[in-house]
Amino acid sequence: MDSIALKNLQAPLKEKYRLEPASAIITLKAHGNIGEGISCKIETGHAMVEAGLHPATGGTGLLVCSGDLLLEALVACAGVTLQAVATAIGIDLKNGVVRAEGDLDFRGTLGVSKEVPVGFTSIRLAFDLETNATAEQIESLKKLTERYCVVYQTLTKGVSVETEFHTSQ
Repeated sequence: MDSIALKNLQAPLKEKYRLEPASAIITLKAHGNIGEGISCKIETGHAMVEAGLHPATGGTGLLVCSGDLLLEALVACAGVTLQAVATAIGIDLKNGVVRAEGDLDFRGTLGVSKEVPVGFTSIRLAFDLETNATAEQIESLKKLTERYCVVYQTLTKGVSVETEFHTSQ
């Protein structure tokens, strides 16, 4: 896809959202079922994924870890955003790899120490690109990819999360 095709694809959506701002608000949803043992089966749009405990918390390593899924969501979003931005501003990407890695101290997750936070303490996102883009173009690509990547922005800015429990017998 080139920049003209992308602009033609997105132009009607942008115009609709300008004229009808409420139409731009979409609720994305995820659904999972509690699985056997300690697992949760997540229904994605294309496959069933079964998440379980990370080996550092007693898991077998046969099921995906939710921390891995978080990093994978960041890689997916950043990769798609990078390509869309590159296309829009006319940067030719011949090839590329997006990598994310994050540090966790499992003492927090396992309740070994209340002083240790639960969750990632840092995440690193890297792009290895094959391109003839100039340093100035790469800086624009970085800035715009960070600005428009939904998962990146959610992680760096934070978001409120409401939790509800509904029970039945």
